[in-house]
Amino acid sequence: MTYIDTHIHLDGEEFDADRDETVSRAREAGCAAMFVPAIDMEHLPALTEICSRYPGYAYPMIGLHPEEVRPDWRDVLASMKRMIQPSSPFIAIGEVGLDFYWSREFENEQLAAFEEQVRWSVETRLPLMIHCRKAQNELVAILRRYRKELPGGVFHCFTGNSHEAAELLAFDNFMLGIGGVLTFKKSNLPTVLPSAVPPDRIVLETDAPYMAPVPMRGKRNESAFITHIIDVLAACYNVSTEEIMRQTNNNVNAVFNIKR
Repeated sequence: MTYIDTHIHLDGEEFDADRDETVSRAREAGCAAMFVPAIDMEHLPALTEICSRYPGYAYPMIGLHPEEVRPDWRDVLASMKRMIQPSSPFIAIGEVGLDFYWSREFENEQLAAFEEQVRWSVETRLPLMIHCRKAQNELVAILRRYRKELPGGVFHCFTGNSHEAAELLAFDNFMLGIGGVLTFKKSNLPTVLPSAVPPDRIVLETDAPYMAPVPMRGKRNESAFITHIIDVLAACYNVSTEEIMRQTNNNVNAVFNIKR
């Protein structure tokens, strides 16, 4: 059985010294594909070039991360929008969303930029890869305006409670991205997931190079480490690791249109 890492920053400088080896270790561990989110316009060409080195394996997204939203966001999005063509390699609009954890300095710009990229998803039928931190109320309010038109997507790095899960799962064809936080000692996810989230609504992710799972915590994260997340998920849902991989792969296929 194999699995899919739906969120890895493979283009990050943290992988510059051993990117090929990182991909090789992932393949050996059973990772069948990597989905690579964009952060800004500056690094987008390098991201797409890196993904092109691993055809049928690494798939790029396009979007402006909320922490990268600045007063020039309209110009940035205009440049990105021109890159979205029927022949472009992008499999999703992402990583987009809202993040008010550190600052609300660009709150209005974040709200406007996120809604613009939600409209891209509606227009192009590309799913959304959504980042949300300390902003779920605002994020849900925007998404509800487009509820009937959205093609689906992933709420990346879900760490919330049962109420928050239910609020997000009210959006059809959206999955919760589950990563290393599941394995942390103080995580509430081992309780929340089996009680509030059906197995057909989760996908696997690393957010590598960040958020390495136990027992790799403190190290640079990579796709090969998802096996530790799968082990914990299997225990949470009282199923086999093979069932977790089968179900999460099916969930990925329900959201993303990729050819492998």
